[in-house]
Formats: sequence, structure tokens, C-alpha cells
Amino acid sequence: MTQEDRYGLPLSTASDAAASAYREGVDLMLAGWTGTAEALERAITADPDFALAHIARARLHAFYQQGDLARQKATVARELVAKRGTERERSHVETLALSVEGRLPEALAATLQHIESWPRDAVVLSLPLGAFGLFAFSGMADHDRARQELCERVAKHYGEDWWFLTLYGWAMTENGDVARGRPVTERGFSLRRQNAHAAHAVLHAMFEDGSIDEADRLVDDWIPAYGRAGILHGHIRWHQALGALEHGDATRALAIYADVLQPRVTQAPPLNVITDGASLLWRLAAYGHAVPPTLWTEADAAAQKLFPKSSIPFADVHMALFAAATQNRAALAARLAVIEQRLADDKLPAGPVVPAICRAMTAFAEEDYVTCVQILAPVIAEVVRIGGSHAQRELIEDTFIVALMRSGDLPRARTLLDARLHRRPSLRDTRWQAAMA
Repeated sequence: MTQEDRYGLPLSTASDAAASAYREGVDLMLAGWTGTAEALERAITADPDFALAHIARARLHAFYQQGDLARQKATVARELVAKRGTERERSHVETLALSVEGRLPEALAATLQHIESWPRDAVVLSLPLGAFGLFAFSGMADHDRARQELCERVAKHYGEDWWFLTLYGWAMTENGDVARGRPVTERGFSLRRQNAHAAHAVLHAMFEDGSIDEADRLVDDWIPAYGRAGILHGHIRWHQALGALEHGDATRALAIYADVLQPRVTQAPPLNVITDGASLLWRLAAYGHAVPPTLWTEADAAAQKLFPKSSIPFADVHMALFAAATQNRAALAARLAVIEQRLADDKLPAGPVVPAICRAMTAFAEEDYVTCVQILAPVIAEVVRIGGSHAQRELIEDTFIVALMRSGDLPRARTLLDARLHRRPSLRDTRWQAAMA
């Protein structure tokens, strides 16, 4: 009997156990749920020659920045699929291998080509769709729109699929259509509650439409069923901390940081470790709350071990926050030198906005708000090119607004706040607006 994945695509394994474990592992991976690694290892044990199980395991290693293991698994998968694999499986393995190896432009091109032939290959389709996906980290200024358009092209192939609805709704939300996006994501969430990506996508929609208290209740109700080792556990609590800051509750935000985000306790992937930690501490300080210096130094020490060299722009920008907050000018200078060289060599798709943000954050930390404004003003519309989600990137705009207020440029600060408040309600923005009245 021919084995198939959950989307009806043939699998080159004769083992019922391998196919079953692979289907389970893929669903857990698409849901961001615990047990993914164990399920994929069972698939490999049941059939050591099953290439798709190896490449899925490689992708999971890559999530956790286990580069050597990821590349080893990708090499094995390539060798196996060449011996025993369909055309679809060979393309699947190669596309994921390119992503695992950090060859992002090639991986994106391969992904889009693959989806034209096999639109129901959900594992490949997942590559460009997330906040840390191939579109987000492509340097494109319109990656939010590209993500939604891709989902619209393949929607007819998925119907009421719990995974696809989650990502489709999130794509709408990120592209500015939260009124459509939220119910679509919520529909996917209702079909599978054990789906961290769905809970996360709903929280983004609630962030965008100002449903802060509802988001807080959602996390309280849902998170007990999600293990702390879950790939999004810390990040979902990070969203809850942002809600606390909306209410001006720094004590609660710091308590969440200590509970799940602090380097000594977090079980998150490295990129989430540095971005969630740095952005929350930075927001606390920028909003006028006291942040114990030891939190910065501890987090910075961990971050330097995880990202000692310049890498993707989204990571570099958050590493700049650590350097600025700890006044580590040498670390920032070394990182900026690499970033500037990549820019000069036309190898930095996100462009000049990356070094500009790094320098602006340093100026802000040094209380040189005029310089911060001067650096950010020409590139503020290009911040989207660093990737991540709108909620994550809003950190840069918040810093710009605070710098405008502290430098005395109240008219421009009011204009930005008015625009944001027309887009969505915000208790924090309302407080800032009142302070300038």
C-alpha cells in the first residue's frame, strides 16, 4: 500500500510505523507543539532510509540553531532521496536543505517554484509564511503583502485545514486586514486547540485591534496545556508582557520576563531568546520604567554566546539593543563593520535601514534623542525590511516616537500617534498623547 502524508502526497517508505510517526511529527511541527523531535526520531528509527523524516528533523535542528546537526541531516536526506524518492520528494528535500543551510534567496526561489507544482506540500509552504520565514527575512519591503497573496493563490487547495487557516488569517492580519484575518485564524484555532501557532496568530490579531485584556485571558486559559519546552511558550508569554505594558504595569512585565524569558530559565530557540528578551527590556526602559542593570548584563552575556557574529538583520538589530543598553561600543562597532561591508558588497537585502537602526538605538541609549531622530527619520518607513512581525517591529517606531517627544518635536510625535490610534486603539499611545496636550 502506498503511504501518504496528511495532505495526500505519496511518501517513499514502505513502513506503516515510519509514515504514521512522520505524519504526527509534521503536524506537531506545524502546530509548534512539543513532541515533534521525538515523533520524527521514531520515523527515522522505523525507516532509516526515509529521506523526508531526515529533512524534517534537520529543519527542527535549524530552529534551535543546531547548525552542524541540521546540515548533517540535510546531507543524509539529499543522499537518500536521490536513491529512493519521487520528483516531489527530491524537490522537497532540496528546498528545505537550502533553507537549513542559510541560502535564503535560493530557498525562497525554490519554494515558490515547488509550490507551483505541489501546492499541498504544507512543509514547504510553511517556509515563507512565518514572522521568521523566508519572505520576512528576504529584505522585501512588501513581504506582508507577498505572504497574503501566496496564501490566496493556494487557498483552494486547503479548504478548512487547521494549519492553513491559521497562517492565512495571520497573513491578512500582518498585511493590515485584521477584520478579515482574525476570524480566519480563530476558525483554524477552533479546529485544533493544541496549536501554538494559532494561539500566537490570534494574539497578533488582538494586538492589532486593541483587545489587550481579551488577549491576556486567552493566554491565562490556554497556556497551562502547553509545555514550557514548546517552541513558542516564551514568546506567547512575551505577548502577555506587552499587554501588561499597555496598562503601564512594569512589575508584571518584569515578572513574566523572570518566569519565562530570562536566559537562565528560557527554553526558547536562540532567535527568540535574544529578540524577546532584548525587546521587552528595551520597551520597559524606553517607556520610562526602571530595568535592573543586571538583567541587561546577564541577557547580553547569553546573547553574545548565541550570536557572536553578524547574521540575519533581525538578530543584528536586537544585538544592537544589547550593545546600546550595556554601552558595549566595541561589540557594536565590530558588528556594524560587518554589516556595512555586506551593504557595500550588495549582500544585505534589507539595505541601509539595518545599520541606521543600530546607530539610532545607540544614540537613544545615550540620551542623544535629536541624533536618534535624525538617523531614524529617513528610514522609518523601511523598518519592515528587517522582518519579524508588526508587533515586534513596533519597537523601532516606539523608540522614534519617544525620541521625538524627548527632543521636543511634539508635532511630529502627535502626527505619528494620531495615525496609530486611527489604525488601532492603544492605552499607551493614548497616555502619550495626553502627556503632550
